[in-house]
Amino acid sequence: MHHWLPDHQLGVAGTLSHADELIGQVADVLFAYQTRPDGTFELEEQPAFPNTRTVVTHVVPIPRKVPLLVADALVALRAALEHALFAEVEFRDGALDEKAARLVEIPASRKTEDFESWAKGRVKNGPASLLPGTELVKRIEGLQPFNRKDAENHPLARLVLHTNHAKHRTPAVTAVRIAAMYKEDQMPRSVRSLPARPEVPLRVGDVIAETPFGTRVPVALFPTIGINRPETNRWPVLMQELEEISHWVRTQAVPRLVTGTEPPRPELPTRYDIAVGHGDERRAISAGSTTPAADRHKQRLGAAAVRIDMVDMLRQMDGSPNVEQISAWLDHLTDEEVLERMSRLQMTHTYDPDIVLRNFEVLKAMQDDAVAFGAEAAASD
Repeated sequence: MHHWLPDHQLGVAGTLSHADELIGQVADVLFAYQTRPDGTFELEEQPAFPNTRTVVTHVVPIPRKVPLLVADALVALRAALEHALFAEVEFRDGALDEKAARLVEIPASRKTEDFESWAKGRVKNGPASLLPGTELVKRIEGLQPFNRKDAENHPLARLVLHTNHAKHRTPAVTAVRIAAMYKEDQMPRSVRSLPARPEVPLRVGDVIAETPFGTRVPVALFPTIGINRPETNRWPVLMQELEEISHWVRTQAVPRLVTGTEPPRPELPTRYDIAVGHGDERRAISAGSTTPAADRHKQRLGAAAVRIDMVDMLRQMDGSPNVEQISAWLDHLTDEEVLERMSRLQMTHTYDPDIVLRNFEVLKAMQDDAVAFGAEAAASD
């Protein structure tokens, strides 16, 4: 029941839930964009004797809604921190006058001296609980970027960088980029084992590959959506950036700010129903979801790709129903069920006969399920 969360801090769970809903909206727009039948970019083979170049000829514009929603989500995450701090200060010091209220904020100091300067700035007009050396200031100090060697990569540093840019300049800047690629005849054991590609936006005119003239080398590409980290040339994966920051705010920053200890259990939910009023807010929070919107998006994209692969595999087997029937069977399964079925297949780089036979049996069982589904659907018509 989240007994570690005091009543005066229940509102922060709602703000975090709102942030996750916004990230979910980002995911919805991205899913429609990333699963376009024609893809998110177009390629063309162009001669460059003695080679042939694969060149980007078109990149489909990302919907304007994406950067606007991203900015809203990041602002909501920052608000969760600021609201939690303000609630804690008022609980300790009572109602604040305007001068004191203006000095209640979460700094993002990359250097110790910057934080000390921030703390001193609260001495004259700040609330008593934010005077240098107080328990609450120590908690805030523990969340600061300077506590890490790579302070610029600290989630709080990134959060403040993104939100300042969104508030004062432009919403988030996003772009299509290639996260990974490999030759299909050199399939890796996992995408994670592939060498990292440069974090750069995909532009018209970019050369994706170059091969000797007349030679065809099938290549598997893994496009993704990147977000520019303001004041840098970094373009990390958008949904990963949102997930890393939101996870830190929810599981580290807010609990530490509220309790002053190692984050207690249970963790705050990623979201709960904030579209209705609750007589027992604490119970509603405890019944919330623990799956982040970014994880749901990853699962949804993975299932969409698996459905395409399954149709291709099953349609080639003798006795399989047609493509439409296989697709209908797959569509009636949940994303979790599709991924679970795909996980039964084992990858083999050496064509181990035992694994090949087992994979055939797994595919045969899927084929039987598709046939049975089609027969049942036909009988009900």
